[in-house]
Amino acid sequence: MTKKLYLIDGSGFIFRAYHSLPPLNNPAGTPVGAVYGFINMILKLIEGAKADHIAVIFDAGRKTFRNDIYPEYKVHRPPPPEDLIPQFPLVREATIALNLPAIEMAGFEADDLIATYAIAARAAGMEVVIVSSDKDLMQLIGPGISMYDGMKNKTIGPEQVMEKFGVPPEKVRDVLSLMGDSSDNIPGVPGIGPKTAAELIVAYETLEGVLANVANIKQNKRRETLEQNIDKARMSYELVGLKSDIPLPVPLDSFAACEPESDTLMPFLTAMGFKSLITKFQSKFNMPPASAFSTNAISAGAPAGATPATPAIAPATASYELVQDEAALTRWIVDARAKGIVAFDTETTSLNAMQAELVGFSLCSEAGKACYVPVGHRAQGSGVWDQKADDLFSLPPEPRTLIPNQMPLARAIALLKPLLEDASVLKIGQNIKYDMLVLRKYDISVAPFDDTMLLSYILAAGSHNHGMDELAELHLGLKTIKYDEVTGTGKARISFAEVALDKALAYAAEDADITFRLWQVLKPQVADAKMLTLYETIERPLVPVVVAMEERGIKVNKSVLGELSRDFAIRMEKLEKEVHALAGHPFNVASPKQLGEVLFDEMSIPGGKKSKTGAYGTGAEVLEELAENGHTIAQRILDWRQLAKLKNTYTDTLAEEINPKTHRVHTSYSLALTSTGRLSSNSPNLQNIPIRTEEGRKIRHAFVAEPGNLLISADYSQIELRLLAHMADIPVLKDAFRNGDDIHAITASQMFGVSVPEVNADLRRKAKTINFGIIYGISAHGLAARLGISRGEAGAYIERYFAQYPGIQAYMERTKKFAHEHGYVETLFGRRCHVPGINDKNPNMRNFSERAAINAPLQGTAADIIKRAMIGVEQDLSTTQARMLLQVHDELIIEVPEQQAESIAARVKKIMEDAAHLSVPLTVEASHATNWGDAH
Repeated sequence: MTKKLYLIDGSGFIFRAYHSLPPLNNPAGTPVGAVYGFINMILKLIEGAKADHIAVIFDAGRKTFRNDIYPEYKVHRPPPPEDLIPQFPLVREATIALNLPAIEMAGFEADDLIATYAIAARAAGMEVVIVSSDKDLMQLIGPGISMYDGMKNKTIGPEQVMEKFGVPPEKVRDVLSLMGDSSDNIPGVPGIGPKTAAELIVAYETLEGVLANVANIKQNKRRETLEQNIDKARMSYELVGLKSDIPLPVPLDSFAACEPESDTLMPFLTAMGFKSLITKFQSKFNMPPASAFSTNAISAGAPAGATPATPAIAPATASYELVQDEAALTRWIVDARAKGIVAFDTETTSLNAMQAELVGFSLCSEAGKACYVPVGHRAQGSGVWDQKADDLFSLPPEPRTLIPNQMPLARAIALLKPLLEDASVLKIGQNIKYDMLVLRKYDISVAPFDDTMLLSYILAAGSHNHGMDELAELHLGLKTIKYDEVTGTGKARISFAEVALDKALAYAAEDADITFRLWQVLKPQVADAKMLTLYETIERPLVPVVVAMEERGIKVNKSVLGELSRDFAIRMEKLEKEVHALAGHPFNVASPKQLGEVLFDEMSIPGGKKSKTGAYGTGAEVLEELAENGHTIAQRILDWRQLAKLKNTYTDTLAEEINPKTHRVHTSYSLALTSTGRLSSNSPNLQNIPIRTEEGRKIRHAFVAEPGNLLISADYSQIELRLLAHMADIPVLKDAFRNGDDIHAITASQMFGVSVPEVNADLRRKAKTINFGIIYGISAHGLAARLGISRGEAGAYIERYFAQYPGIQAYMERTKKFAHEHGYVETLFGRRCHVPGINDKNPNMRNFSERAAINAPLQGTAADIIKRAMIGVEQDLSTTQARMLLQVHDELIIEVPEQQAESIAARVKKIMEDAAHLSVPLTVEASHATNWGDAH
């Protein structure tokens, strides 16, 4: 008897399910309407089909080999709806919970995998039914292969294809190559539609037959169009064709139809809140009641094999294995695949991921059991080898460098790569960005993944740090082995590559084990806090975006830095001489102690205050007050300090940060440092380059595009003020932003009782200072210092401001009240920004925390918006030659081929402005130049 194989177009099912049902959330607050519909569609299909074998095929991602052929392929496809994004991994979870294979492969579309399996199954004597309505798949219909449209309950065979296209299935590809496909942005031949395309193929049999007979076509316009678009037609033929020779990722015999298993399916349905489906499956398959299963068995967003245990049953002892041969590593990898989950960690030669080389890696798929695989340990004192960028798998001579009994690097990578790229296995990391960046050097792309650092950050941003050692003690009550304990400190510190294998095992395997245990604790907490959507739609998808940005880096012109450094040195020397002349003798201008003695003892300038150490305070606030009171020496010191900071922090050190292999600067972004969700930049910090001073702006001129390219600077305009207008619901401000008016001039008009045309530069400056100061909860003292006025006058300004905009004060009071009651405030997207000192007994600390609480929802929402924009921009640019390089506060920097600058800038601007929909418009200013300074 002929066996029947059903190949389900999973991606098509997802979108059909999404558009067929109203919105639905699970108990954790995650959208699950498409998941519910998907399961019902699968169940209906299984009930009606008599399938011996069945599999669900998914798209692995938007970029495939077709984008290499034609970068504009599918470029106009809109991103999926926001509430559908977190449902994609859940649908795969549902598939596995139903005991069905979930198949996907990076670089190929579901259609290609369906074609490959269909051809292979037919060759094996099976009858194949493709469950889809996708016209591209109609190419496959023929003896032994048919299609079934489940929504219309309609079988599609050769007759139906002939009726639709006017040609048999084997000619569909030729017709599609002529008519093109606007939904996939396949050009075809302009002006030739389905009917004309079919007529041409019927007349000349194939696309090449048409092109060979172009001269014989009588219609002048049709003939000319074909002559002008021969290359487009042939490219379209390649794009619409289906790959049918992909190496099978999973063998056909593993598709044998099986009933779902209750201990996997019921926990998933319970976690999703699908009560009606629970009843249906219990009745159909005689399953136990849902109460017999733990709802923690599967957590949203993880593959179905991922089974979080409760901390209470975490083992008290641990068993770690040193893996030194291929058989042992294979055993651990097979176990990880079977469980569908693996925590992993890399050990390297450097904290700088762009310079780090792999020393070893650890794996854990069960709490208390982990392994460490050494690949690059060497004898102490033997030095670090210099691996060439184009020869990453070559190792140094064994006797001289590497110690024995380690896995060969190339073989270990060959075994590890398929596991870390397997879509059916969830990878868990702690600060996984670092590991992903290191592994990119070895051509490994990690997906799907969870990050315990980000899970903790989602839950507790601002309340504590999110390093593994602190989290282990906080959530597991465990003290971990510290890095210093295995490498030493100070001059005695050794590289991890020189750590003995037994010590390396204890440290590295524990890292993977603790990461796994933390995931068991934190992932359910994120679900319980109803914060999975924030994690799934912003924090998790941002990681590969930042990895790509850090890997790309940005070019820096060393000669510009050198010129600036020399200029700063000359000006510092001149200022130093002026200071010495004003003081009456030379002294060390960089010494706060000597400066204090000169100012307050020798020159008898009033206002000097000594600290507990006996030294005078000479900070910026002190010097600024002295300068405002007419003391020239204080202003010269401030000028000197500014140049010294720019020279020491940027012009002298940026050149040293240039990577010798890439010849670019690669900043590192901290994803879990700030309390508001903002990214922070370090090594080097590119977010602190001063922009308000001419000298600071000059430094940005050193950041340049590669020859033939330009840098686009796309910057949100006044985003926090716009958010204040929206969140505090201030009609005057909202109208001003909608009309594109000068918000500072309008505030000045409202504050000082003059018409907008009468607002002069001084009044506008004051209004601007007040507008931005209010966002940060500025006090009368702070405003007085900024405007150079008395505290009483500043207090009067603030009172007048609140009288003019009472909604702002009401918003601020609501925000403070919420913070006092909850200990945190929230952004528009549900991010919690914790404010630890909000109820402190110390009034100064409490006031400071209240000011932070007022600003956090605004700054945090701005952070969420630009993160959403970054994800959208990265996805949109993936089919172009443009590359996003930097994020600096509210600004994105993109490197783009010169001829594409205008069009890419327009695309980036639209994506950024559409990243959130508010009651006021988001406005982005985008410009381009050969360097960052001129582009801004």
